[in-house]
Amino acid sequence: MSNSNFNRRNFIKSASIAAGTAMLPVSLSANEEGLIGKPNKTRTSLIQMKNPLAIAMWDYSWMLRHHQFGDFEDWDLVLDGMIERGYNALRIDCFPHLIAADRQGNIQDEFLHVREAHKPAYWGNQFTMRSNPRKDLIEFLTKCKERGIYIGLSTWFMGTDRVNDTESIADFVRVWNETLQFIADNDLMQDIIYVDLLNEYPLWHGLEWFKKEMNQRGNEKLFKENNPDANVPDEVFEKRKNGGYTKLQAKFFQRFINTSIKELSSNWPDIPFFASFPGAADLDSVDVSNFGAIDPHYWFSHHADFNKKTGLAGLNLFRSEKQSHFEENYKKVLKYWGDNKQELSDWMEGRIQKAAALGKKHNISVGNTEGWGAVFWQEHPFVDWEFIKEAADISVDLAVKHGYKFICTSNFTHPQFKGIWRDVEWHQHITKRIKAGKNK
Repeated sequence: MSNSNFNRRNFIKSASIAAGTAMLPVSLSANEEGLIGKPNKTRTSLIQMKNPLAIAMWDYSWMLRHHQFGDFEDWDLVLDGMIERGYNALRIDCFPHLIAADRQGNIQDEFLHVREAHKPAYWGNQFTMRSNPRKDLIEFLTKCKERGIYIGLSTWFMGTDRVNDTESIADFVRVWNETLQFIADNDLMQDIIYVDLLNEYPLWHGLEWFKKEMNQRGNEKLFKENNPDANVPDEVFEKRKNGGYTKLQAKFFQRFINTSIKELSSNWPDIPFFASFPGAADLDSVDVSNFGAIDPHYWFSHHADFNKKTGLAGLNLFRSEKQSHFEENYKKVLKYWGDNKQELSDWMEGRIQKAAALGKKHNISVGNTEGWGAVFWQEHPFVDWEFIKEAADISVDLAVKHGYKFICTSNFTHPQFKGIWRDVEWHQHITKRIKAGKNK
């Protein structure tokens, strides 16, 4: 099977666009380049699985903390720990921009990941370290295969200057194709249950070219300065009521992901492709007709009043000159949670139900790999994990009730979050309910 590079034509070929439409990307047929993945006739179909998967999310930490004294120093140890806690699926960053060749066709084995700040890191590398992504990915996936762990591939497009090598849809499709081919060549595609092409699309990722194009389409002056010959009506820069994007931005990001999915699906027809969504995404405004699954990330911290009263959505809960304020802030969270638990639970069910209905409409699987209490949490003597556990206890039952196919317990299932990782019994209790597909 050929590994020849894609013809890397630019995503933007003409500055002239029709009213209400974005610049259309140049779409290349990967089949013409010979990069066609062999369909796997025995692959487990996600949508046909009888019971939900209990999925953990190890993002890019699995590789960037794999070093001396790192939380993922011993992959055998942490994978066995994950199995012990009852998880049977795992979502990881597979670093496609580092696995694939650069624009000149050169493979790079080793990368330096610099850590400038000395404050604690939630995810990713705590220290400056080196990685070997190609070697690491195959070794890690092999260990997962040996343990029967299902894998959801994803990417945050973070780390090193190689992110700048992807500056068009052709580049994006190429690096994903080469990465999947690399995995297939090592006989490790069997347990890949889906591919999440870009984390929390279109917001939370490191694909700088995409962000630049989005920024241009959100700024009429900037767009016209960079595209002086474009015939663009003023109304395409009006903000939509839902989501806050201009019409031009919306057209661009929907065209980008749908074209990418179509290209990759033609090469790997048995793999569900999609992009995960941030919790604030308005699913009514998103075209998922080409998606192979839906993974919207929901947290109680996105409830407007809950966040307003406690600062729970971002880092405000733990942002203070005096750490003693952590205790006071946490008490605010617990009070609001205790006083409004039923209202918050109803609110969460509405979001979960809405995603489930969208999945049924398009006959695709729905799950959640990041949730349920808060996006950010911190290990501290004044703060415990009870709110995060209670939020999961409620939300997991709701996800099971509405037919989710893959369900997380939180976005803190990594060994670096020691306070919750070491509660083995809690993990076992909740993952058992997920895998049984039953409520309490």
